[in-house]
Amino acid sequence: MTLYGLKNCDTCRKALRALPEAQLHDLRDTPLPDDLLEKAIELFGEALINRRSTTWRGLSDHERSNPIRDLLRAYPALMKRPLIIADGEIWLGWDAKKSTPLMQAITRLTCLNPSKQ
Repeated sequence: MTLYGLKNCDTCRKALRALPEAQLHDLRDTPLPDDLLEKAIELFGEALINRRSTTWRGLSDHERSNPIRDLLRAYPALMKRPLIIADGEIWLGWDAKKSTPLMQAITRLTCLNPSKQ
């Protein structure tokens, strides 16, 4: 399982505590691979941008009008976090609504495939 986020992000830390088998890739050190970024944009669109972040608030209207891909390449911390890749599925964000089904899916996959334990 792979988690893309920021090592200093509280939400990413919560996800890592709940998913100890996850490997964190800090977006500032390791940008999303192009194919994964394209897939994430296809799946989540505008939701991929964290409009509540200080990074977003610091951008000019002109900068905000750039395509999602360009924004995330220029400002990796602008991505809503974490982006979790688990058994071919992609999950965005970490909260009670998302963590519960993700944990259930991981438990189910582990039970079906004991080699993942």
